[in-house]
Amino acid sequence: MAEDRPPAERDRSRLDQVAERALHRGGEAGRVRARQWEVTLVIAVQAGLAAALAALIAQHLLGPGAHVFAPAAAVGTIATAIGQRARRTFELLAGVGLGIVIGDTLRFFLGSGPWQTGLVVALAIASALLVAGKGGQLVGQAGGTAVLIATLAPMERGLELPRIFDALVGGAVGLVVVALLLPINPMRTLDRAATPIFAVLCEQLDELAHALRERDADRTMRVLERLRGTEGDLGRLNDSLSGAEEVVTIAPVRWHRRQQFHRYARSADHLQRLMLDSRAIARWSTTALQYDEPIPPELPDAIARLGQAVAEMRKECRVGNDTECTRKLVEQCAELAGRAAATGVKSFGEALITGLRTAASDLLRAAGCEPDDANQVVRRAAGGGEANVRPPLRRRLHRSRPTRAARARRRSHLAARNRDDERAGLPDRGRPAR
Repeated sequence: MAEDRPPAERDRSRLDQVAERALHRGGEAGRVRARQWEVTLVIAVQAGLAAALAALIAQHLLGPGAHVFAPAAAVGTIATAIGQRARRTFELLAGVGLGIVIGDTLRFFLGSGPWQTGLVVALAIASALLVAGKGGQLVGQAGGTAVLIATLAPMERGLELPRIFDALVGGAVGLVVVALLLPINPMRTLDRAATPIFAVLCEQLDELAHALRERDADRTMRVLERLRGTEGDLGRLNDSLSGAEEVVTIAPVRWHRRQQFHRYARSADHLQRLMLDSRAIARWSTTALQYDEPIPPELPDAIARLGQAVAEMRKECRVGNDTECTRKLVEQCAELAGRAAATGVKSFGEALITGLRTAASDLLRAAGCEPDDANQVVRRAAGGGEANVRPPLRRRLHRSRPTRAARARRRSHLAARNRDDERAGLPDRGRPAR
């Protein structure tokens, strides 16, 4: 027990734990920064290439002049969040068109001046918000274009068409760079985004199993806090899913990845559910320990098996093998949960077992199993584990043969009842049984 150790050893162990957590967080932060640097480098190269190509094309195709908006539109397309570039490009073009229409129309009726400029911009922004429903590229471009039309059009004629063509050239070049020249590898991006989630799940489920064996509620609470701190990783995974979907949709060189992407997207959805299930398991574990409920030894073993199944699924999916080992580990997890339920738990322990079974089912779905099949596998394994500890009662219903004394009492009873019926004038009910 920790309480039996000397104070110096306890302090040293606590310092070691703090140091280990600090090293872990530092290493994780370094991995996140490395991934961010890689994404930043790719976006920077794409933006530079798109700006150069847009300026070159605008200069040769659109005639003389300072075609500033073409490279600006290309950079705006590239710098938009990954997964939203195509939509933002169409928003950019729509915003430019809306700003030109509103600016030219109001300038024709109202003329030019400070208050006319303010009115033009206000109406352009209001119209864009009504169309888009929220702020974004469409609203910004509508307002910016309205300002240019209201202020520069009286001094320089013919601004409308060059701005539209610049927007078309810049947006098209940005999409071409993203789709054809420098498309990202969608599966590599998804794999890197999912790596920290798998690592946290495996590590914290193993930590939770050890904490339950030692009945350390503070330790289980730290596991819960660590699992709750994965919102950033889940957000990056969703962004990567959006970006990968965009690439496999518009990049011809990545079209052969579509089926693989859709499988990965379904697995990622269940992976996020598994993260929520793991938080629930940690929460119920903490509550059960705080209320001093009994924890059968099968419960920590089941949680450890779940962590091993997560690691095995990660390995099998990366290699491309079938998920037979993952299925076996999930069945072992569910069987241990059933054994724990039959051994005897209280209310929070029952909730913990339910969370384990739900997590096991979600893990099978993430591995590619159909929902009904996953539920059936978990239900069968849990029922088998419970039956091994507490076999079902086999009741054999049979009629016992009456004794001679019982038959004699029955005959005398029927004879007396027949005599009473004869006195009352009722029909005979039959001879007494011999």
